[in-house]
Amino acid sequence: MSKSRTQVISKERLETLYTFYNSRKWVHPDPLEFLYDCGSLRDREITGLIASSLAYGRVAQILKSVSSVLDKMGPSPYDFLISATPSSIRHTYSGFRHRFTTGEDLAMMLIGAKSVIEKFGSLYSCFLSGFNDEDDTILAGLSFLVKELRVNINGRSNSLLSLPEKGSACKRWNLFLRWMVRRDHVDPGGWDKINPARLIVPLDTHMYRICFLLRLTERKNADMRTAKEITFAFREIVPEDPVRYDFALTRLGIRSDTDLDGFLKNIAVN
Repeated sequence: MSKSRTQVISKERLETLYTFYNSRKWVHPDPLEFLYDCGSLRDREITGLIASSLAYGRVAQILKSVSSVLDKMGPSPYDFLISATPSSIRHTYSGFRHRFTTGEDLAMMLIGAKSVIEKFGSLYSCFLSGFNDEDDTILAGLSFLVKELRVNINGRSNSLLSLPEKGSACKRWNLFLRWMVRRDHVDPGGWDKINPARLIVPLDTHMYRICFLLRLTERKNADMRTAKEITFAFREIVPEDPVRYDFALTRLGIRSDTDLDGFLKNIAVN
């Protein structure tokens, strides 16, 4: 697109939307709400990993599945992982199922998280080991983290541990990073050494439709290339925080009290 996106959509109207939805009262139902109960960053990042990895399908089922995983961990997901053995983790979640995610898929991700914590101290420290603040995006750090989480799966397929370099939009990973890096009334943050300007929009079919209608992309596939194109379009509007409007925009069309079509009609610059 040769025309600047700032000529297509109004930053002022995006800011109005952001200001309205930048409140925890609009979060439910969203798996993000599980992070608010965490008393420490080390519990929050494990909770965020679980909640984001299962954030696909019907929201009611997502909340039910995340809750069932966390309930078995007790008050501290971190303490659970540190004290558990790989075999006990497999046993604990042997009967788990969330759509096409099996108990073995979940267990292997959690065993990977345990391994990362034992090696690096935290998921955050692992991410930082692969991230350079001069990188254009968070992809190098994310790829490093996922590879470390996959170290024990011996090449087996696991949809919870998809590698960014394979080309998918990695919506759930970018959602996890949004939660952990940004800090406002909705996103709790905590990974403070990562610049929010490097984040990538968590792109699913709903967000893709909105961004396509906003003329932020003309691509036909909701893949990583499209996610980056949309992110760079938002960077033209708010360079320091391109994922700023993600939560607010995704409320549109999801909540019954929102008007997506009305918003899209009014956001274009005349």
